[in-house]
Amino acid sequence: MSDSKMIRPEEQTVGAAGGPAQVVYMDHPLIQHKIGYIRRKETGTKDFRQTIGEIAMLMCYEATRHLPLEEVQIETPICGTTAKVLKGKKLAIVPILRAGLGMVDGMLTMIPAAKVGHIGLYRDPETLSPVEYYCKLPADCAEREVFVVDPMLATGGSSVAAIRMLKEKGCRNIHFMCIIAAPEGVAAMQAAHPDVDIYVGALDEKLNDHGYIVPGLGDAGDRIFGTK
Repeated sequence: MSDSKMIRPEEQTVGAAGGPAQVVYMDHPLIQHKIGYIRRKETGTKDFRQTIGEIAMLMCYEATRHLPLEEVQIETPICGTTAKVLKGKKLAIVPILRAGLGMVDGMLTMIPAAKVGHIGLYRDPETLSPVEYYCKLPADCAEREVFVVDPMLATGGSSVAAIRMLKEKGCRNIHFMCIIAAPEGVAAMQAAHPDVDIYVGALDEKLNDHGYIVPGLGDAGDRIFGTK
């Protein structure tokens, strides 16, 4: 039985995994426990950074349930047998800088052969709109199944822009993964990219007047890197 809980009906669009696009809420007890820990204002930089990676690893485990397998013949120390291996598809992890970097190592623990691209966007403090400053992707990114990662989905501006950039470069098999989301961000993503599956650790109440998620956990980038 899956530990993922649907928060939107699977009924309208085709997602990256070949089925209906979906928003999936990761309600595994370990994920929820660790999210509660990083929400605490007294959690220090070292523990915050480590726990972000652990959450990303657990979410990656759940978000890759759809990956196809094939059977191959192998030799154990005892005899020949059939084993299952991942079938064909290459994976890429694309963090949205800078906070998305905190999720990369945890995901690479689960899929060490994945290539890593980077998209740099920052949110203009006045308009809250995303501004691009960097994009470096694997040369064959368009041929890969891509996981875009960012700890927070607030207004949705950065994630919408990042996925648009990937699509402009030919990527079509895209998923988005975040640890905490606001309803406004989920709605913006669904409106702009209805073909992209969204994996969420916690769906929070709302955005405040400054565009921060409530209750949230503050600025994820500052807390990961100790810059505030």
